[in-house]
Amino acid sequence: MTQPTANSIPSETNFNHSTTSLNSFAPRLLDWFAENGRHDLPWQQHQTDTPNPYVVWLSEVMLQQTQVTTVLPYFARFMESFPSVQDLAAAEWDLVAEHWAGLGYYARARNLHKGAKQLAEIIDETGDFPQTLAGWEAISGVGPSTAGAIMAMGLHKYGVICDGNVKRVLTRWAAIEGDITKSATTKTLWALAERLTPVDDSGRFAQAMMDMGATLCTRSKPACLLCPLQEDCLAHAQGRETDYPVKAKKQPKPSKFSNALIIKDTDGKILWLQRPDNGIWGGLWSLPLQFIEKVDGKANTKATVKKTLASDDKPSNTANDVRSHEKVYETEFTTAEQIIHEWLIKNELVTESVSKSLLDDAPIKHSLTHFHWYLTPRSVTLDNKQITALSTALQAAEINIHWLTADDARATLGLPRAMVKILEQ
Repeated sequence: MTQPTANSIPSETNFNHSTTSLNSFAPRLLDWFAENGRHDLPWQQHQTDTPNPYVVWLSEVMLQQTQVTTVLPYFARFMESFPSVQDLAAAEWDLVAEHWAGLGYYARARNLHKGAKQLAEIIDETGDFPQTLAGWEAISGVGPSTAGAIMAMGLHKYGVICDGNVKRVLTRWAAIEGDITKSATTKTLWALAERLTPVDDSGRFAQAMMDMGATLCTRSKPACLLCPLQEDCLAHAQGRETDYPVKAKKQPKPSKFSNALIIKDTDGKILWLQRPDNGIWGGLWSLPLQFIEKVDGKANTKATVKKTLASDDKPSNTANDVRSHEKVYETEFTTAEQIIHEWLIKNELVTESVSKSLLDDAPIKHSLTHFHWYLTPRSVTLDNKQITALSTALQAAEINIHWLTADDARATLGLPRAMVKILEQ
């Protein structure tokens, strides 16, 4: 969705506030921000005459669905290793992935790297960063709110933001009842955000709105008594602050189950696979995974988990159930994992539980955006001949692999947080 234009904004009669309230919104907010806002974040540009759009873009991408305290050390490390967009564009993906590992939502990192290459080309051609909203929205992973933030804070031009923090502030202040996941509500919020944003000071206003949502108008227990907008906040007047924003209840997340195979040699080096660029953990390094089919038990009273091939049991017809569901099998297994799966069967190798508890299985719960993932670590040790054979099979399929100890993998590879959890067992 693009930002609204002046011609698309509803008349003020469609807003829930008087013209006086609408006009005084920004001055009140900016006065509060001057005294109480955050002014020491490393990416902030509202106190400089020569703003740097690179640091604003980088921080905005990192801050998507991630808290400031989490982002701070990652931002510092990125700026140390990639002080300019050209440095980021020239970096190898593995190095970028290593710097991002643990921050989550890994598609952001892929888009960041791709976007850096796009920006470097634009700068080579024009001598500068994009100078328009449309120019920034053309960069990989940059949506209308991020583009508006870069325009406002990174270039000190006019830009409007309407991210999660802003939507929370506006839906409460204007008592907007519509579901914020619906396009009609989104259009209303964008229109209100544009109406409130001062043309001459949109950068400070954007930072102030972010601070308001992050420090006062929080999801739970908003600090209304400290809010400069409380006198005409409709949600506050109704005593319904936490009823906003209105959002349809999410369906419960489904669960998936996998074995995480720790395939190692006698020296403790472990097999690591680079995940495909598309899909979960794209471009990062992972242990081989085995999908476990969850089926209903008798009378649907309790779910059971069928063991896959290469489990403590010898290969059996039950194990072959995983292979028989071709659609599931092909969806859940990468090419590398299919090769490993078949190779373990052929060599009649079994994996063992690495649980330190009395239970045979100790799944690690790792929650992603759309599902919960339960990962059970299982281990098998190969001799030198077997390692050579398996490595050859994977390399013949042009699979990127490494044999590294757990410590070396943590130090040199971009590992998803779930893999780090497994290594900590």
